[in-house]
Amino acid sequence: MRLAIIGLAAVGLAGCATMGDDGGPGSGPMPMMCNAEKVQSYVGKQANADTGATILKQSGARTLRWGPPNAAWTMDYRQDRVNVQYDAGMTIGQITCG
Repeated sequence: MRLAIIGLAAVGLAGCATMGDDGGPGSGPMPMMCNAEKVQSYVGKQANADTGATILKQSGARTLRWGPPNAAWTMDYRQDRVNVQYDAGMTIGQITCG
């Protein structure tokens, strides 16, 4: 009986083990990090697909989230996302990461 309990505990702990550099979880490329400082020059520019693509590339982010006027945003933080808020005239007002 004691041996069965120890065996079950070992199986449960095996799920917590980390993988090495053999291609397992955690061994892939580093996640892309957003740097909003690099794209602050786009504040005041027109919000459009071309500007968005350039902001995404220059910020180093993986994803871009547009923020239309008077829209509610989730508060989740993602280090690989750049947020671009614009007004009713499609002018970029703020660029942040998260």
